[in-house]
Amino acid sequence: MKFGVVVFPGSNCDEDIIYVLRDIMQQEVVKLWHKDHDLQNADFIVLPGGFSYGDYLRSGAIARFSPIMQEVIQFANKGGYVMGICNGFQILCEAGLVPGALLHNTNRKFICKNIYLKAETSNSLITSSLDVNKALKIPIAHGEGNYFANADTIKKLNDNDQVLFRYCDAGGNITAESNPNGSLENIAGVCNERRNVFALMPHPERASDSLVANQDGLGIFESILKTVHA
Repeated sequence: MKFGVVVFPGSNCDEDIIYVLRDIMQQEVVKLWHKDHDLQNADFIVLPGGFSYGDYLRSGAIARFSPIMQEVIQFANKGGYVMGICNGFQILCEAGLVPGALLHNTNRKFICKNIYLKAETSNSLITSSLDVNKALKIPIAHGEGNYFANADTIKKLNDNDQVLFRYCDAGGNITAESNPNGSLENIAGVCNERRNVFALMPHPERASDSLVANQDGLGIFESILKTVHA
């Protein structure tokens, strides 16, 4: 499978995701520069974490209008697979590829720590191999990770099984105390209605190598490959 990792000015997790996909998962990976108009025939596009364009105006607001994103939007609208992590989630919201918005964390501080989350569904490309009862320890690093959508959108997300992940405690319990940023209903990841665009705030690429003594994020990447190759 060929992955394309978009690199914006200010991206800082592109090499992390490339390392996991290329060196651990043994997949072909190409970098896609923000000024390009060519997705290089990638099968799956990843928008990595970071601070695209310095997070000016709003996180993801400028990146959404970059030349490469016009191609990504067309790719997604045709059914192509796209995943956004952290800043990538923010960009996908700004582009209208997933519903909702990411607001400032309720404590108004940048949060960088390990949290727990669990998959809410196995009915998606990135969660198909995950145990929905198991809490995964995954790092977060964001200042605007507070997921918000209006009541109708939240109901639709729940009714359509579009909530991919929720923040929880180590035992898998979804509680107010386990919510690190104030996200509505502890939502940590969602997908679009067509189930080909995926967005999550935590960083699974930072928890996918034995060298960091945490491989809880690896199941997300294994899910992609197992489902596509099935």
